[in-house]
Amino acid sequence: MRTLFVTDQRQEWFDIPGATVLTARRYLAQTGSGREADARILNLCRTGRYQGRGYYVSLLAEARGQRPLPDVKTVEDLKSETHVRAISAQLETLVDETLHHDESDRFELDVYLGKDPARRHQALAEKLFASVRAPLLRALFGRAQGRWRLDAVEAIGIADIPPQHRAFLLEVAKAFIADPAPARPKRGATDRPRLAILWDRDEAHKPSNEEALQRLVQAAPLVGLEAELIGPGDLERLPEFDGLFNRASPEVNGVTYEFVRRAEALGMPVVDDPESILKCLNKVYMHELMTRHGIAQPRTLIVQRGNLDEVVGTLGLPCVLKLPDSGFGLDVIKIESEEQLRREAERFFQVSELIVAQEWLPTGFDWRVGVYDRRPLFVAKYFMAPGHWKVNQVAEGQRLIEGQTVAMAVGEAPEQVVDMAVRAANLIGRGLYGADLKQVDDRVYLIEVNCNPNIDAGNEDQVLGEALYREVLGVFARRIAEARGGAAK
Repeated sequence: MRTLFVTDQRQEWFDIPGATVLTARRYLAQTGSGREADARILNLCRTGRYQGRGYYVSLLAEARGQRPLPDVKTVEDLKSETHVRAISAQLETLVDETLHHDESDRFELDVYLGKDPARRHQALAEKLFASVRAPLLRALFGRAQGRWRLDAVEAIGIADIPPQHRAFLLEVAKAFIADPAPARPKRGATDRPRLAILWDRDEAHKPSNEEALQRLVQAAPLVGLEAELIGPGDLERLPEFDGLFNRASPEVNGVTYEFVRRAEALGMPVVDDPESILKCLNKVYMHELMTRHGIAQPRTLIVQRGNLDEVVGTLGLPCVLKLPDSGFGLDVIKIESEEQLRREAERFFQVSELIVAQEWLPTGFDWRVGVYDRRPLFVAKYFMAPGHWKVNQVAEGQRLIEGQTVAMAVGEAPEQVVDMAVRAANLIGRGLYGADLKQVDDRVYLIEVNCNPNIDAGNEDQVLGEALYREVLGVFARRIAEARGGAAK
């Protein structure tokens, strides 16, 4: 397997025989013909900024079928205090046995591909790397009441390597590329048949209305489950449950993501799972993944500052400009002039290194296909909001104006719509997804695959009624039984 090292900027001293070294800008700009699917990507960029250049290197590596180190989940895990506390607990015995520094109550340990450049704490470096699969790590330890503990750990970039450690990094990098990356350890499982349904009463744009939530709770006993609604303040209650169904809007930097990440760490079935959230919430990833697998999409250009001038010539006007993690139609702008393009692009570039431009395909409605556990669950037509070109329009005071929803049986929908939706959703995982598609004459185009799709009483359940809720919960019941059986074994 070929190894690619990706750095923020070209470092003249960093040259590895048998491996390719690319800058992040060059890696992100690669076209399909320049990519290798069977490649290992060692991301040596700084990854701390969400949607920064280093973040996108790992994200697009996953979309391209490559094996990034760190992966995006690791990048996000490092921002979680809960995750760092869990790592600290794993290291506690080894830290007590090996850390002996009397000159200060603070100690900093750098770890390069599992090795300690000071060659004093090799066992600790190896265990840190096994817990946090990032090439370059910096761990901060503190001492209180005579005992050391891990206070923080971060992924650093190659620019953070001091000159005296450069030769050491080259040495360990050469050794590392000959070894396969170890698999992540399997998670444990709990054994209580209870399902937590997370929702936020104060959320402006809820993915399920209160009537739908109550129908889920009422349907749970019919499939052998007990369901309870929980809120954002109930994170510490998660160990009481056997599974988590997220019905709050997911945000990578928000409390919802902390819930699903904690649930996964506890070994319980969870929808949305953290990986699906990371993939679905980024339209750059989505475009790369669908392009790789031949899923038809509107003409699209991934835009960075260097190719903004190509947008109008490639897509024409009007076109659509999107922030990669926009949702509910927010930060999705219809562009009608070059002046507007530059103004909105500059605003988006303040948030994200890459943005998405697409051709404008006007239609009276969008297809929405709910896909769950790799099968179609429901089909609906989402009509445009009155007098608007999008399904959702956010008016003054963040009030959401929606177009009409008309559901139909899966068998009544065009076969090519359902087939494309299922194929696209299955590239993400086996969770619950809402695939959005446009149909122009006899051609169908995928717009995106959403995690956490709407299931509202009176809309998506128009055809299946109570059976829709039983179907959703039945998958949880089966997965919980499988998890409990695996734990028993």
